[in-house]
Amino acid sequence: MVLTRMNHMLEISPEEQLARVEPGVVTSALADAASQVGLLFAPDPGSRTVSTVGGNVATCAGGLRGLKYGVTRNYVLGMEVALPTGEVIRTGGRLWKDVAGYDLTRLLTGSEGTLGVITEITVALLPMPETAHTGVAYFSNLSDAGRAVTAIIRDGVVPATLEFLDQTCIGAVEDYAQLGLRRDAGALLLFGDDGTRDRVERNLSRMGDICVSEGAMGVTVATEVAASEALLAARRCSLPALSRLGTLTILEDATVPRPRVPQMVERIDAIAAKHDLLIGTFGHAGDGNLHPTCVLDVHDGDAIERSHSAVAEIFAAAIAMDGTITGEHGVGAAKLPYLANRLGDDQMALLRRIKNAFDPAGILNPGKLGS
Repeated sequence: MVLTRMNHMLEISPEEQLARVEPGVVTSALADAASQVGLLFAPDPGSRTVSTVGGNVATCAGGLRGLKYGVTRNYVLGMEVALPTGEVIRTGGRLWKDVAGYDLTRLLTGSEGTLGVITEITVALLPMPETAHTGVAYFSNLSDAGRAVTAIIRDGVVPATLEFLDQTCIGAVEDYAQLGLRRDAGALLLFGDDGTRDRVERNLSRMGDICVSEGAMGVTVATEVAASEALLAARRCSLPALSRLGTLTILEDATVPRPRVPQMVERIDAIAAKHDLLIGTFGHAGDGNLHPTCVLDVHDGDAIERSHSAVAEIFAAAIAMDGTITGEHGVGAAKLPYLANRLGDDQMALLRRIKNAFDPAGILNPGKLGS
């Protein structure tokens, strides 16, 4: 079912700090409309220029501001949903606080279209921060970058942005966008904050100092909005940059506890070497969400088979590190074989009972999410 033509912004209320939109509204369009009245739509997925609000809600997307602001579910106040049995219901509403009945809004957020068709969404907005700036730190390896992330959080700073690129991604992004990134670095840590000018300046200076103390090869702090946007572009263009290295990309999504990010990336690199594959890894260092991306030749069937084996090992490694098989992209069909490994048989049975209660005929995404 394609909902991209349901792309109307129905309301933006500065007084209530909320917006009502149809599911096909593009994320960046909502963010731009909110900014015109001094408000911020906090969810900020890397694909913001193409992803839709409905898609974000269906997968509970995260994004570059997830550490400080949370993910999509933190901003969904209510929705209109067409159930597979024919009823149209409204869950939640315009309120931050509403505990009447089960929280169906939260249940439907992240349900990937298996329980109902979302036709309207009410989202919370926030006051626009006074300013926002970004810095970049280069490290010889990801272990040093990981220690810097831990030290930043331990210091009490909660950055608006804390992202990383591995060496493969740095090279690909620089070839693609020519942003002046250091190719000799083994890892890049993108850090930033928003808020009042004095707080942002203080936090960026502190984060830069911490990176240096943890062995950074160099630190650059952007002092202008244009320079900050250029640094953020390095993270946002990671996937298109990697996609230029082959004719097929398989983008995955796994999450581990934040201190284990370096260990997980090392494991991904070992898996790539074992299966003779090119895998670039980027992601959200602040919340442990990694995006290992396999670059392949679409005509190389043997490599594609090896990539499937590699993905299975990556998911198993994430679970073994107390992580999960998806932090924001959702389960989809490809990850369904690994879902029971993450949840166990009892939770899988509960998922099927919930699915059956909403969709007894199994007409929405049959075969998906334990149906």
